[in-house]
Amino acid sequence: MFIDQVRIKVKSGDGGRGIVAFRREKYVPLGGPSGGDGGNGGDIILQVDTNKTTLLDLRYQKQFSAGNGEPGKSKKMHGANGEDVLIKVPAGTLVYDDESGALLADLVHKDQKVIVAKGGKGGRGNWHFATGRNNAPDYAEVGQMGVKLTLRLELKLLADAGLVGFPSVGKSTLLSVVSAARPEIADYPFTTLNPHLGLVDVHDGFSFVLADLPGLIEGASEGKGLGDEFLKHIERCKVLVHVIDMSGESGRDPVEDYAIINRELEQYRADLLKRPMIVVANKMDGMDAEKNLKRFKQAHPDIEVFETIAPLQEGLQPLLYRIEALIKSTPDFFAEQSGDHVNDTFVAYTYTPKPKDFTIEKFGDHTWKITSEKASHMLKTFDFDLPEHIFRFGQYLKKLGIEDALRQAGAQEGDTVLLDDFQFVFSDELAY
Repeated sequence: MFIDQVRIKVKSGDGGRGIVAFRREKYVPLGGPSGGDGGNGGDIILQVDTNKTTLLDLRYQKQFSAGNGEPGKSKKMHGANGEDVLIKVPAGTLVYDDESGALLADLVHKDQKVIVAKGGKGGRGNWHFATGRNNAPDYAEVGQMGVKLTLRLELKLLADAGLVGFPSVGKSTLLSVVSAARPEIADYPFTTLNPHLGLVDVHDGFSFVLADLPGLIEGASEGKGLGDEFLKHIERCKVLVHVIDMSGESGRDPVEDYAIINRELEQYRADLLKRPMIVVANKMDGMDAEKNLKRFKQAHPDIEVFETIAPLQEGLQPLLYRIEALIKSTPDFFAEQSGDHVNDTFVAYTYTPKPKDFTIEKFGDHTWKITSEKASHMLKTFDFDLPEHIFRFGQYLKKLGIEDALRQAGAQEGDTVLLDDFQFVFSDELAY
């Protein structure tokens, strides 16, 4: 089964919380704070595996969660980091943020990696907050939350050249005689329902990947037949090999077939026709083949045409040498990626956090409700019987931009602010 598009949900690990601890050994005078930092949450990483050819595995496992960081320990000991999750995908996989539609990565190189969801950073222990005025802080940071994303993975085959044309023109037969690939071959339309790849050896030390792509029909760019389920796989091909049945035995006109296929390619993506294209006049042993070939050359005198009889392997070697020359002189066609990439190790950090992580609603004249996943997470980590914790929580809300947003929304001194099942009075310091 060939699967070329899936959606998966991923969540990177939460950072572990820092702890509050103090040195109490007998021979350590004025021991001071010693709470260690929490461990970092695990990352969600995608990596190219050249042994995979489809996204089938991800059709059955669609949720991935990385490990959370462990809390810090006493004596300034760091908590363990959460375990990363490595998801292996075939070469040619594009990774999109399903919500925004942004392209996060185009995975095309062997063993290439991309971090699609960075784990949360561990919280700092209380020893970080010791100052000359407060040498025994009794608070520590909680870890940052991990990232939740829904990803859309789309596979576009990586092939140097692609065979295009109507159904039953001989594309599968051509692939089977020039490579070790064994696509299904039969005398009826749409025998090829899935793309097939074959490695072609040109016998001079050069080899290339040739793709047999399902046959096109008129209206394919609008979704007819196999539609864009086929067309998207041609986007990466450097060279297009247009196979035409010159025998005319199917009842179609080779000249008209060529025009129809090119029109569908142009309507799907205009720049496809700017790529090098070779025409293969196949089935030249047919009764009307010579006559049709003459008409075709008269209609398209500037097109490079190679005459072949694929089952008999006639005319194939000049064709392969020409494909080789065009592949060597044509650049790769990869999608542009967002994020920062390191070329030597192919590691990319692509996640960009949203600028706003909260919403504010007004209830009545003097009541406001905050909805914020981060603020709710922090809320559980403070002891509001301690003035220091109240102050720090207010500072955290200010850091998130909630205080300014409330003021801009019209909140006034003394208004009631709700966060989950807690409420507090709005003031300059956001205190209870």
